[in-house]
Amino acid sequence: MTAIPAVMQAYIAGLKAHDVDRIAATVSDDLAFVTPARTLNKEPFLEMLRALYGGFPDWHYDHDEPERRGDVIAVKWRQGGTHTGTFAWPGLAPIPATGRVVRIPEHFRDFSTITGTQRLLVW
Repeated sequence: MTAIPAVMQAYIAGLKAHDVDRIAATVSDDLAFVTPARTLNKEPFLEMLRALYGGFPDWHYDHDEPERRGDVIAVKWRQGGTHTGTFAWPGLAPIPATGRVVRIPEHFRDFSTITGTQRLLVW
């Protein structure tokens, strides 16, 4: 396996530590986080993470070893947590803690490295 760039390692470490500032330093200003409902650019993506970590303080990530596929890095993620805090995503009414457990189905997320910038483009 080809070495995974340091920026990717920093991004994963930021996710696991819930360190949104560290995550922000690793992703491109052109970030496109694609969901079935909409595509988030960088600031809404970071706001979503802040809301997620506030509402689910035990949110955790598990993943397989990142895989290189040409210029793309693919990571198979497993993640989830318990809704024990208020989920307050800007633009939505805050949702008080429910105590419910959320598990995201195992999925791949693809990342491209932007040459020379040491940032990730999430899509």
